Amino acid sequence: MSDDANWTAADVPDQSGRTVVVTGANSGIGFEATKAFARAGAHVVMACRSTERGEDARDDVAAEYPGASLTVRELDLADLDSVTAFADWFRTEYDALHVLANNAGVMAIPRSETADGFETQFGVNHLGHFALTAELLGVLRRTSGETRVVTQSSGAHETGEIDFEDLQHTDDYGKWSAYGQSKLANVLFTYELDRRLRAASASVTSVACHPGYAATNLQLRGPEAEGSRLRLLAMKAANALVGQSAERGAWPLLYAATDPSVDGGEYVGPGGFLNMRGHPERQQSSERSRDEDTARRLWTVSEELTGVEFGLPEPAHEPEA
Repeated sequence: MSDDANWTAADVPDQSGRTVVVTGANSGIGFEATKAFARAGAHVVMACRSTERGEDARDDVAAEYPGASLTVRELDLADLDSVTAFADWFRTEYDALHVLANNAGVMAIPRSETADGFETQFGVNHLGHFALTAELLGVLRRTSGETRVVTQSSGAHETGEIDFEDLQHTDDYGKWSAYGQSKLANVLFTYELDRRLRAASASVTSVACHPGYAATNLQLRGPEAEGSRLRLLAMKAANALVGQSAERGAWPLLYAATDPSVDGGEYVGPGGFLNMRGHPERQQSSERSRDEDTARRLWTVSEELTGVEFGLPEPAHEPEA
């Protein structure tokens, strides 16, 4: 489905004069995306839970690209107070934002809760980014030209279901079902945001992406948290045998964020073997992810849980025939 069958990070257009926020910028896909944005001339705000790790990553990027323009700032998506503090700081320091890359995430970890009492995978992967986007939407809308919100999902969204009766998985927790729910929420949010932005005639586009199977530390955190040496070894083996590099895993995000042909409401992923590796292309997300009733309900619940409001009109809804 791609118009650019051999697209790579080398094809990122000139980003000079543009400001980009990348969550989870200190490692994995976020780190590789930060490098590519900086190499293309963007100023990158590296939003990291650990500023110490963020500063180490900044130094690594600057060593490879001495002219890189980088700022590290603390952002803990598991704490809505931290999200608000980050957004307050950004609005004070910057008058423009061209790309918000909602990239950070956790995967298949033992059940825990965020500072606000949300199940961690749903809280970090969806609610934290939902609130961050709402807080920064004003800057995105004021920035001249087209701006984009790119939200990182996963092929695991295809197995996900939104359990409105037990969103926080307090009654029945499965680490993979909770992960699938959070990643489905990412795509539902992306599409609903795009519909509302269109209804507001805003020059902001909302795009979803997934990295395929990229070998990063994300796969290792669950087994490490469980203390399972066997699962840790299995994940390391899978990363080595199946996974593509984090650098290539960043291509869909970079394509979604910068390619002029990408439109709002699209879903981008690698077009190679089982959509796990390869060059980025536009793809079709799951049928559940395109359910507008579920998306609207999730939007309302997410605003209630986070206390944020987007101030966007609800799009007209055409009932199914």
